[in-house]
Amino acid sequence: MTIRRIAEEERLSGAAVHGHLVWLAGQVADDTGLDAEGQTADILAQIDALLAEAGTDKRHLLSCTVVLADIRDAPAMNRAWDRWLDPASKPARMTIQAPLVDPAWRVEITGVAALPPSR
Repeated sequence: MTIRRIAEEERLSGAAVHGHLVWLAGQVADDTGLDAEGQTADILAQIDALLAEAGTDKRHLLSCTVVLADIRDAPAMNRAWDRWLDPASKPARMTIQAPLVDPAWRVEITGVAALPPSR
C-alpha cells in the first residue's frame, strides 16, 4: 500500500493517508489574532479541507485531540466545536492543556479519520 501525503510543508504534511485511514497533523489557526473560539473555527475549516482532499469528511473522524494553551479556553473552543460537529457522528475526543510552540496559538487539533467504504 502506498502512503499519500497532503499539504506538504517544509517539516511535515498536513495529512497522511494509508490504507483506509487519514492522519491529521496538528492544525493551528492561520489567523492568530482570533480568540480561542475563532481559532477553533479556523482550524475546523482547515480540517474540513484536508479531509475533503483525502476523500472523506468529519462524519468519518474516529478520534480528535484538542490541545489548549489555557484550559480556561475550553468553553470558547467547545462553542465552535459544537457548531461544527455532526451530532450523528461524534468522534472520540480528548482535550488537554499544554504549551504550544507559538505563544499566539491558543488551540491545536489533530485527529484520525476513516475513508468511506466506497474508496
